[in-house]
Amino acid sequence: MYFLKEINEDIRRAQIKISTYTAVRKLVLGALFAGIAAVLQSAGGVLPGVGYFISPFATAPILFGFTVSLWTGALSYFVACLLLLVLQPSELFVYPFTTGLLGAGLGIAFALCRRRLAIISIGAAFLTAGILILLYAFRFPVLGPLVSGSFSPAAAGGIMLFSLLYAWMWVESVIFFFKKTADIIP
Repeated sequence: MYFLKEINEDIRRAQIKISTYTAVRKLVLGALFAGIAAVLQSAGGVLPGVGYFISPFATAPILFGFTVSLWTGALSYFVACLLLLVLQPSELFVYPFTTGLLGAGLGIAFALCRRRLAIISIGAAFLTAGILILLYAFRFPVLGPLVSGSFSPAAAGGIMLFSLLYAWMWVESVIFFFKKTADIIP
């Protein structure tokens, strides 16, 4: 089965190379990833229209930060949130619960799991939880008028299905990226 196969060995090779980085190098990478994530996430507010197609890519720097180490990923996530507080405060409400949380979930899953299904499920669970918290706990209309403020099992199921598909897309993209770059990672 496709989903039960272990992820490619190129990813493990890249993770082993990255694990030998010094603490200073990991710190610098964490700061770089945080800056990239904040700029990508704020694109939606700075460039209306086209920026909304750029901001979902803010998931990647956080995911790669967690690939370096769990500490570096957590640093990237929280520093990106602080940078958004300065750059684009309106995105600070959405980022920690959607794109940033998905990056954290997938990064943690890539670090701890070896099978696609587990990685996709963990990433989807993080994203689903984040969206549901925004919608029903904070009553923030992250999906606009598409979903009402009162809890609906059908809406929650739709969000879960979307999260599974979206996390699957990210997992396949990251696997493809590491297949292409595993040999050039210093």
